[in-house]
Amino acid sequence: MYADVVVVGRCRPIPQHAVEEAERQLGVRFPHGYREYIIRFGEGVLGGSFIRIYPPQRIVCDLVEWRARIEEYWFWDQGAAVLAKEQALECIVFADTINGDEIVFHPNAPDEIFVLPRDSGGIFAIGPGVPSAIEWCCSSGILTERFDELVFEPRRE
Repeated sequence: MYADVVVVGRCRPIPQHAVEEAERQLGVRFPHGYREYIIRFGEGVLGGSFIRIYPPQRIVCDLVEWRARIEEYWFWDQGAAVLAKEQALECIVFADTINGDEIVFHPNAPDEIFVLPRDSGGIFAIGPGVPSAIEWCCSSGILTERFDELVFEPRRE
């Protein structure tokens, strides 16, 4: 699934039990491809220093604060046909870009991935699943210039 990713450095994979525990705590299933990604690579930056897929414990710990921030600073009304504010406030953020775009899924449909862009009032539906979301973020040319080489740089301790 992630065969084209070139790793620069030493990965620190997240154990499967940590993913399962986070899913239990949140009462959700993570999107297709999340488990495989985080177990294989761990925490770091993918795609020319562009996308960060969060480790499960960060997702759990930051969720309440993230939802409060999104509610307070909501400005994505142009994207209501894609994801209404009420639905967005139920979403779970599991990744972002270095530019500040946030990548989320709704617990009722975890394979449908959305981007709340930092610089736009619209919302993008980019799923299904994490591999498709990564491909969209890197190749659509919407969030950043298009690039093909997927390089993963593990987080340094």
